[in-house]
Amino acid sequence: MDRAATALRPEDLIGIDRLLAAADRLLADDYPGDDDTRQPVHTVYVAADRYAPALPREWGAAARDAVEAHGGMEAVALDLGVPETFAADVATLVTAKLASEPIEDLRLDLEDGYGDRGDENEDADVRRAAGHLLDALAGGEAPPFFGIRIKGLERATRARGIRSLDLFLSTLLEAGDLPKGVRLTLPKVTTVAQVEAMARLCDRLEQHHGLAARSLRFEMQVETPQIVLAADGTSPLARAIHASDGRVSGLHYGTYDYSAALGIAPAYQSLDHPAADHAKNVMQVAAAQTGVRLADGSTNVLPVGDADAVRAAWRLSARLTRRSLERGFFQGWDLHPAQLVPRFVANALFYREGFAPAAARLRAYVDRVEGGILDEPATARALATFVARGVACGAVTEQELTDAAGLDLAALAALAHPPHTTTEGHA
Repeated sequence: MDRAATALRPEDLIGIDRLLAAADRLLADDYPGDDDTRQPVHTVYVAADRYAPALPREWGAAARDAVEAHGGMEAVALDLGVPETFAADVATLVTAKLASEPIEDLRLDLEDGYGDRGDENEDADVRRAAGHLLDALAGGEAPPFFGIRIKGLERATRARGIRSLDLFLSTLLEAGDLPKGVRLTLPKVTTVAQVEAMARLCDRLEQHHGLAARSLRFEMQVETPQIVLAADGTSPLARAIHASDGRVSGLHYGTYDYSAALGIAPAYQSLDHPAADHAKNVMQVAAAQTGVRLADGSTNVLPVGDADAVRAAWRLSARLTRRSLERGFFQGWDLHPAQLVPRFVANALFYREGFAPAAARLRAYVDRVEGGILDEPATARALATFVARGVACGAVTEQELTDAAGLDLAALAALAHPPHTTTEGHA
């Protein structure tokens, strides 16, 4: 049909643009999608007073010792359910990972893992831990991501949590610019107001230290029923994300605080309890397309004791990690060096199993080759994101990416995060 014959005129379309302008701004500002930055596969929690620059190296060595005590990496991988066709590759990759980057994200704990030791002790431990991080950065021993979990903003712990946050950042900034990779974690969030308060604290600290706006962001721990379902019957999680002025960077599920608050018996508190799945489903929907990352919680079954106990704990951790990955939670918590083993084994297998078909589909999509699967742009983005995660965590090499998909990292990133298209308006 000739364009001149259409019924609607330019002024009609301008009116529609005006009507939808607020919705367009909402989608652009509040739902920008994920960016192309790396997400760690785990967060390691240690009490702040136990940290020293050598800790990642020591954890890696302890994990490797545990593996050798149980027959070597390939035997452990097979015991954790890795098929023989993948076992050798997984063993090689995980061994290299434990040597080169055993901790991806480190959180120095000043909350439950630390307790109340009095102001004088906590002040000293905060400053000492921050100093150790500066030493680690200078010596090339710092993990890619690191930071602190402060005490929460409930009345009883509010002043202490704020003081530790202030001391930690002030100590880091005494040495120069804010280090890349700093993470802040706010536990036991119950209300949107607490998120707004944390955002205001970050804003004030930025102003005081002359930092760029929104350079301080924080993770929310989802470990109270009130942040999942409020008294009015609504879920505050989505509102909390959007009330943070763009400062919420992640939602981390807290397995045991949340389970205990629901009255679940201790023997049944787990990442795969139906109550946990409900909370995490709400987290997933609230965070969708906002750029806020998700992290699953921890298991308190540690791989210690005799051989049977260690292997049973490893199998549990590997199963729960795989379960989280399949459900879109690409990060979890680790509390013990030997927990690194099933974490990295499960991640390596997950990405290596899925790599070949994903790479083939990406190649066909880029080359416009028709086959048994016709992928749309959204699926191509998901495929590219999956492969990019595998490369970032060391489960897939860059050479394998090029050989199988015909892509380099830049091309993969462009597929995973294409530039947003905007409507300029009708003339």
